[in-house]
Amino acid sequence: MSESAKETANAEIGVEKHGHVTLVEIKRPPHNFFDLDLVRGLADIFEGLDADHDCRAIVLASQGTAFCAGANFANRRAPVAADAPNATNPLYFEAIRLFACAKPVVAAVHGPAVGGGLGLSLVGDFRVTCPEARFSANFTRLGFHPGFGLSVTLPRLIGQQKASMLMFTGRRINGTDAVAIGLADVLVAQSEVRAEALRLAEEIATSAPIAVQSTRATLRRNLVDQIRDAVVHESREQQRHYETQDFKEGIKAMAERRTPQFQGR
Repeated sequence: MSESAKETANAEIGVEKHGHVTLVEIKRPPHNFFDLDLVRGLADIFEGLDADHDCRAIVLASQGTAFCAGANFANRRAPVAADAPNATNPLYFEAIRLFACAKPVVAAVHGPAVGGGLGLSLVGDFRVTCPEARFSANFTRLGFHPGFGLSVTLPRLIGQQKASMLMFTGRRINGTDAVAIGLADVLVAQSEVRAEALRLAEEIATSAPIAVQSTRATLRRNLVDQIRDAVVHESREQQRHYETQDFKEGIKAMAERRTPQFQGR
């Protein structure tokens, strides 16, 4: 792990061993907004855990009220030139590294997973959640194209129709509804989300690790390649949309907590 990643991990990402399960905790409460440094730190830690023979499963959790409320727009960097072929937002390049992790991942979603935060929750093979959680692919409500590989991962998980509904409307659904449509897997009381995620990871870790990782690789065959291709397109579309008046209106409306008035320009 690089020195910069170690600093990020120490300050903003906690790592705890629980037998053959490793808990990775985002520590940017209350909302756990992400940026390039945070996602790179997570990717470095995941790669380190891939090389750790004792780690058989990972739980991804967060402090604060949200699992991850999305990107930190105050710290947004221009991702790519709109005419750059095969260019990728550097943040999404780090996200690809997360999806490339060979170990099974359980996400403990105890609060909002919004925008890129929803994308981060889908790094997990499973999501343990609660009625109070909120899931939203709110990109179009902000005036730009979905990212973080969601154009692949969301329809793969819940089907094209349900994914289209969530992406086109930007609506939020609670944890109960997320489990009902297959977006999340286990519903428990909010106070039990992390403990239940650890229990599920521990159950996975009791199975033969070589067989689990091999089976997982079979089930996820070509997924990373698909996400790698998708984020190139997502990055270019987002860069185009960042220049629109709709994007400026979407971000302003979010800050002012009002309904955006989009003009299609």
